[in-house]
Amino acid sequence: MSTIEDLPWRKSIIQQLHERNKHQHTFLELIAQNNKLFDNANILRVENVQLTVQNEQLRSSSGMAVGSKGDGKQVERIQHFEQKLLAQQEELTELHRRKGDHVQQIIDLNTKLQEKEKLLSSKDLSLSESTKLNNSLRAEITMLENNSKELLNLNQMLRDEHQALQLAFTSLEDKLRKAQDENAQLVARLIGYKAKDAEKMNEENDNFLNDASRQLATITMSAFGRFRKRNAKMQKELEEACRDMRGLSPDDFRDGAGPIYVDSRVPTTASLKFDAHEGEVYAVKWSPDRMLATGGADRKVRLWDVSKGSPDSRGVLQGSNAGVMSVDFDSTGTLLLGASNDFASRVWSVVDQRLKHTLTGHSGKVLAAKFLGEASKVVTGSHDRTLKIWDLKSRACIETKFAGSSCNDLVTADSGGSSIISGHFDKRIRFWDARTDASANDIVLNGKVTSLDLSRDGKYLVTCVRDDTLKILDLRKCQVVLTFSCDGFKVGCDYARATFSPDGQYVAVGSADGSVYVWSVMTSNVETILKEHTSHGIFSRSATTATAWCPFGHFLASVDRSRKVVVWGDH
Repeated sequence: MSTIEDLPWRKSIIQQLHERNKHQHTFLELIAQNNKLFDNANILRVENVQLTVQNEQLRSSSGMAVGSKGDGKQVERIQHFEQKLLAQQEELTELHRRKGDHVQQIIDLNTKLQEKEKLLSSKDLSLSESTKLNNSLRAEITMLENNSKELLNLNQMLRDEHQALQLAFTSLEDKLRKAQDENAQLVARLIGYKAKDAEKMNEENDNFLNDASRQLATITMSAFGRFRKRNAKMQKELEEACRDMRGLSPDDFRDGAGPIYVDSRVPTTASLKFDAHEGEVYAVKWSPDRMLATGGADRKVRLWDVSKGSPDSRGVLQGSNAGVMSVDFDSTGTLLLGASNDFASRVWSVVDQRLKHTLTGHSGKVLAAKFLGEASKVVTGSHDRTLKIWDLKSRACIETKFAGSSCNDLVTADSGGSSIISGHFDKRIRFWDARTDASANDIVLNGKVTSLDLSRDGKYLVTCVRDDTLKILDLRKCQVVLTFSCDGFKVGCDYARATFSPDGQYVAVGSADGSVYVWSVMTSNVETILKEHTSHGIFSRSATTATAWCPFGHFLASVDRSRKVVVWGDH
C-alpha cells in the first residue's frame, strides 16, 4: 500500500526536478544521487515485502513443524530468516532517515535558490537602470560635444571677424593719418593763400582809400540824403508792424520765430477722434505750424490738419518697409524725420512729400530719431545698442556711439546739437557730447526707460519708466527732483512716450488701460485722467502709446494701439 501511495509523489518530485534542471544546472549531480537513493529505497522496499511474505510463510510452517515435532534444521533456518529480516528493517529505517535528510536538503536548496532568484532579479533591474542611465549620459555627452564644436566654430568665426575688424581698423587708422597729414598740408597752403590774399586786399584798400579821399567830398551830400530817406522808410515800416502785432495771436507764430508767452491749458474733453492708420499707431508729433504727424505699423507717416475741427489729410509719406516708431520735425517744419523697424531712418520733404534721404547702417530696429540742432544733421538710437550721427549733406554716418544697451528714446539738449541725452533698456539715462565718444554722468533708474522729453527752457527732463512712474530730472544738478505715480497708471509698452507742456507746467502720458494721465509739475498731483481710447466696445480699452502737446499749449494729441488718434481740448 505504501508503494502505491509513494509513486505519484515521487513522479511529482522527479517532474519538478526535471523542470528545475531546465533552468538550473548547479544541482544536477545532487539530483542524480538523490534519484539513485530513491531507486535503492524502492528495491529494498520490494525485498522487504518479499521477506515479510517469506517470514509469514516460515512462521506458519514453523508452527506446523513444532506441533508435528519437525527437525532442528528447519528451526535454524527460520531463525536465520528472522535475523535477516531484522537487518533489513534496520537498513530500511536508515534509508528512511537518509530520505528525510535529503528532503530537508532539497527544501534548504529551494530556499537558497529563491533567494538567489530574488537577488538576480534585483541585479537585473539595477542593470537595466544603469543601462538607461548610461544611454542618457552618452546622449548628453554627444549633445555637449556638438555644443562644444558649435562654440569652437563660433569662437573661430568671432576671431576671424575680430581679425578682419582689426585689419580694417588699422587701414582706417592709416587713412586717417594720411588724411590728417593732407589736412595739415592743405591748412598750411590755405594759410599761405590767405596771407597772399590779405596782402593783396591791403594794397587794394590803400588804393581805394586814396581814391575815396578824393571822391568823398563830392558824394557826402547825396549819401546823406539817401540815408535820411531810408531811415524814414524804416521807421514807417516799424510802426506798421507794431500795429499789426496787436491783432496777432500765438497761433500765428511758428516755434522759434520769436519770444512769445505760452500758457498751457489742461485738456478736459475730446475735441476730435479718428482712425489714423490701418494698424497700431506708434508715434505722434506736432509741427511748428500745428500740423499733426502720426507714424504707425502700416509703414506710413500721415499728415493731418485738425485746425478746422475735423481730420483733414494733408498727405501720406511712404517708403518705410516696417512700422514707423518715431517722427520729428525740423525747426522750420519743412522736413520730417521718421525712425523705422526696418533698421533705417528716412527724411521727407513736407511740402512736396517726397523722400529725400534714407539713412541705413543700424543692425537693429531704429526706435528714436531727432534732428541734431540744424536740419542737416540727424541722430538716431537703435535696438542694436548704438547711437549714430548722420550728415544729410553727405548722406553718411559721421559718428557712432556705443551705448551698450538698446536705446528706446533720445533728445538733443541744446540748439547747437552738441549735447545728446538717451534712455536705454538697461535702466540708464546717458549723457553724450557730440564732440567726444564716451558718455558721462549716467543716471540709473528703477526700470527700463521708455521715453524722454525736454522742457522748452532745457533745464528739466521728463522720463517714463517701466516701474510705472514718471520722473523729472533737473539737468543742472543731474538728479531726480520729482516722481509721479498713480493708482491705475501702468506703462503699457517699451516705447510709451511722455511729453512736457510748452510752458513746462504739466506732463502727459498714456497708460496701458487706454487712459491719458496729466500731472501738474507745481503740485505733483494728477490734474485729470482722460478716457476716450476704446477698441471693440465701450468696456475694452487699448493701450495709449504716445502723447504730444501742441506748441502753443491749446491741444494735446494721443494715439493708441487700435488705430485711434484723439485730440484733446479744454472745451
